[in-house]
Amino acid sequence: MTDVGQTRTPSKPAKGKESGGNPISRWVKALTLFVSQILDELRKVVRPTRSELWNYTLVVIVFVTVMMAFVAGLDLGFSKLVGLVFGS
Repeated sequence: MTDVGQTRTPSKPAKGKESGGNPISRWVKALTLFVSQILDELRKVVRPTRSELWNYTLVVIVFVTVMMAFVAGLDLGFSKLVGLVFGS
């Protein structure tokens, strides 16, 4: 059930350092916070070891080579098919 006797008033933001002040100092604080958050996130990054990096590189090279061969095969097949259909 709701209590009809009580009414709520919306809370107003506190006036002070957060809502006022020099625009330059607010900008510097925001920039400092942004840079510190970037550095915090970079500390969480797990960098691969040399062998992992080598394995990832080989996987990418093999995958790209296989996909290139697949697309080249499709291109060759379709060009032969078009040549047969249109007699060129």
